[in-house]
Amino acid sequence: MSFRFLNFGLIILFMVISACVTVNVYFPESAAQRAADIFIRDVYGEDASGNQPAPSGEQSMGEQPQSSRSPAFVIDKGIAHVVNFLFPAAHAQAPDINIQTPAINSLKGAMSARHQKLKSGYSSGAVGMASTGLIVLRDAKAVPLKTRNQIKQLVVQENKDRNKLYAEVAKANGHPEWEKEIRAIFAQRWVGNAPSGWWFESGGAWKQK
Repeated sequence: MSFRFLNFGLIILFMVISACVTVNVYFPESAAQRAADIFIRDVYGEDASGNQPAPSGEQSMGEQPQSSRSPAFVIDKGIAHVVNFLFPAAHAQAPDINIQTPAINSLKGAMSARHQKLKSGYSSGAVGMASTGLIVLRDAKAVPLKTRNQIKQLVVQENKDRNKLYAEVAKANGHPEWEKEIRAIFAQRWVGNAPSGWWFESGGAWKQK
């Protein structure tokens, strides 16, 4: 009887260990913020507002998903010691986010060149930074009629590249399922690194930084 109970206990233990191995792979939010800052400052160039902390309050673009802040659940300390002893590689990792691939570098180059044509729209308030990590033509009247179609085309092209960027960063780091979290981080940091005076969306309303 005791032998069967021991076997049953071992089965349960290994089931718990297997579960821990799975759920403790979580999105490295801080590393993603650092990577986003590097990428965005390269795109903004001289427009970058300098080293700023991650936005909070009205500039936070909303709360982050629970999965981006912590593992899915907290395991018992005793079991954690067993997991670390038997499966040291299963312990939650926080690697750097890779933003140095040919595809990502190509997108950055295109976005940097396009930014030179878009920055007057940011400054005038014609172009705003949406909470989705994209940009919008929020005030067409602020753009001269003769250049309005050009700005519209630039916005479409920029959003196309941004969507590609978020998917490519997630893919480059071996976790395509992180695309939503990558997008949310970039949405915050486009605003966090922008100069004062640019417009951003927060809580369904437009606000000026």
